[in-house]
Amino acid sequence: MINVTKSYVPNKANYMKYVEQIFDSGWLTNNGALTRMLKLRLDEYLDVNNTVLVSNGTLALQAAYKLLGLHGEVITTPFSFVATTSSLVWEGLTPVFVDIDEESFCIDPKKIENKITDKTTAIVATHVFGNVCDIESIEAIAKRHNLKVIYDAAHSFGSLYKGKSVYSYGDISTASFHSTKIFHTVEGGAIFANSKELEHKARNVINFGILGPEEIEEVGINAKMNEFEAAMGLCLLDELPVYWDKRKAVYKVYEEAFKLHKKVRLQKRNEHSTPNYSYFPIVLEDERSVLEVMEKLSQEDIHPRRYFYPSLDTLPYVISEPMEKSRILAGRILCLPMYDSLPNQIQSDIIRLIKEVLQ
Repeated sequence: MINVTKSYVPNKANYMKYVEQIFDSGWLTNNGALTRMLKLRLDEYLDVNNTVLVSNGTLALQAAYKLLGLHGEVITTPFSFVATTSSLVWEGLTPVFVDIDEESFCIDPKKIENKITDKTTAIVATHVFGNVCDIESIEAIAKRHNLKVIYDAAHSFGSLYKGKSVYSYGDISTASFHSTKIFHTVEGGAIFANSKELEHKARNVINFGILGPEEIEEVGINAKMNEFEAAMGLCLLDELPVYWDKRKAVYKVYEEAFKLHKKVRLQKRNEHSTPNYSYFPIVLEDERSVLEVMEKLSQEDIHPRRYFYPSLDTLPYVISEPMEKSRILAGRILCLPMYDSLPNQIQSDIIRLIKEVLQ
């Protein structure tokens, strides 16, 4: 079976070396040695300073809303993974959708200000498939209206914007280190704060609000990463250059195959950002074509994915006017199998079968 992604599993012996350290210390969680080591190595690798590791990317978002004191309405995108919206609703916030730019797939800044009211407290934007949003426009709007900015950068590990890590922007950026991501800790994620003060507060919030053995500073939650997850992350950092190059090669084969195809549209990359080869989405002429391609590939036990479907403005627990561009894109997009160990022949078959359907 060929799925849309396949988790990278590091060298077992290397992983066990880290696990032996855990067994030797008996320290399984609560900011152990490996978690501290991973934080320092990520700071260095990503050229950031204020990383706070957490147990998953959704809790990273929820903690971010608490850290910034959000309330009322939050401007956000209808084209993202469901957690971008569900985390807002879970925290008692009201998502207010702004439609997307149909070429970049990211929130359209030109449409944001019309949705801002006296109840708006923040903008939550997603770097879709690692393609960086129009950061300058978003942050200029936020500054004019005194709004916080959170970037859902779940897909964006390794992406640069104007030579800096994408995690350097906004009041907070969040990451998912789920096993389907380029860099993973099985489950896990991170909060990237824009100051040491906010980082300090985040460390307290994800640890029940506990400041010390006999002092609880504020309301908190348990969102800590454990040592076994940190061990996986350290292994992947050790091996990242090799499997990253392999992903890039797979991506480039798809790109060459479809960039001039008359019935396929590719995502337009932000010219100031670098790709991280996390996904390979194609946009077809209509939903029927998507379903026909999926059926053809499924006959060969190949399973692409309709990321992101449905458009989030159609969720049963939100109220929104129709986001037409997001709905159209959600109906026409298909993410192709994309991972470092995808066999060359299988990738060639995928390309051939898609082209046969679209003839």
